[in-house]
Amino acid sequence: MGCNKLIRLDFQKFSRRKFHGTAEKSSKDWRGLIERKLQSVNPVESDSVCIYRVPPHMRNLEPKAFIPSYISIGPYHYGAPHLQNMEILKTKFFARLFDPNGVNGAKLEEAFKFLEEQEANARRCYMGDIKLSSDEFLQMMLVDGSFIVQLLRDLSQNEFKQVPSLSRWMLPIFRKELIMLENQLPLFVLSKLFEITTDHNSTHAPSQTLNDLAFRFFYHLLQSDSIGKIPECQTIDKFRIEHVLDLLRADENRELLDISFGKKWGMLRRELTIPRLHISDHRGTVFRNIVAFEKCHKRCNPDLTTYIFFFNRLINSVDDVADLHYKGVIHHSLGSDQQVADLINSIAKEIVPDMNESYLYKVVNDANQYFDTKYARVRASIVHNYLTSWAVGVTTFLSMMALYFTFIQTLLTLAGSHKIGREKQFSSMTTEALVPFLDLLPFIT
Repeated sequence: MGCNKLIRLDFQKFSRRKFHGTAEKSSKDWRGLIERKLQSVNPVESDSVCIYRVPPHMRNLEPKAFIPSYISIGPYHYGAPHLQNMEILKTKFFARLFDPNGVNGAKLEEAFKFLEEQEANARRCYMGDIKLSSDEFLQMMLVDGSFIVQLLRDLSQNEFKQVPSLSRWMLPIFRKELIMLENQLPLFVLSKLFEITTDHNSTHAPSQTLNDLAFRFFYHLLQSDSIGKIPECQTIDKFRIEHVLDLLRADENRELLDISFGKKWGMLRRELTIPRLHISDHRGTVFRNIVAFEKCHKRCNPDLTTYIFFFNRLINSVDDVADLHYKGVIHHSLGSDQQVADLINSIAKEIVPDMNESYLYKVVNDANQYFDTKYARVRASIVHNYLTSWAVGVTTFLSMMALYFTFIQTLLTLAGSHKIGREKQFSSMTTEALVPFLDLLPFIT
């Protein structure tokens, strides 16, 4: 028994001694790990980052809006097995742009030098570490950039209707997937390739810039099926444009986001003015990617995010969509009003608004203050109860006019009765005043 206690005691001492030695050794190892980690990580994010991976909580809501299904542009989806079929097509477009027998054949060396010099700057545009080797990265940038430049040139030559070398189903797909946040190239790379391959000596040299061509191609995503005149791109000199999606975001903000609240008809009325919004499947993809970009990019104002959140507050049911459609605010080509409500609510589901960055803060605040006044509540009650439609409004107006004329007639009747009463009273008083004189008449005669 005593032997067993002695053995247990020795084992405990050994165990404590062994654990203590391990702890000392581990303390030296973890310090080294932390020091190496500090040396390998840059604590300050580069200001050049402008192309991001979509945050998982936003991607999971609608993966197909963020992950390309047909064509890969940039490093994030480079090499994906389901996108390999388009690599041959992109290479053909690259070969056409830098055709050795064409005017740009001799300019390929200039493109090589530019990309080699700017590789580090191009890599810094992407969030996270890009695992591609230098050769893979440069080849990807050249082929993908050349594909986009040549595609826009082909579209320009065919008045943006159709590209002969593409099947009809391809162009709408490319338009949708080339604006995805994870499918972008830095605009300075595209602009340089466009500049290098522009024949300035040609009498038919295009006067439009890369921004003009890109905006005209992608503007279809912002409009209804009946497209009118496409406005000119206005963002060339006003903003620093990072990529094609940013170009679309900056130009769309001009008219769509112009929401205001102010006086109408003098002091009689206040009106909330909202520009007309057309919603389609493609526009839902545009909105999702722009919102993701604004949530990730610290050097831009989250104006479209604020706009979507504003609509999310307006739309809580199908009836709200119907009311906005009746007022001419929303037009859509989706299957039902319910799909519109689901789309808006889904985009705004993971948005946490910051009122300090909201360009609509004053508009919303002014509207809320006005609607809290007694005048606004009384007026709203009258409108909702008696002026719900033109027929009800006409009936209400005629009823009020009938009531008015009845009131006037009553006043006139009362005034007439009062006048007759006064005349009778005056006649009676006159007769009573003349009685004494009538009694004296016999003596006078």
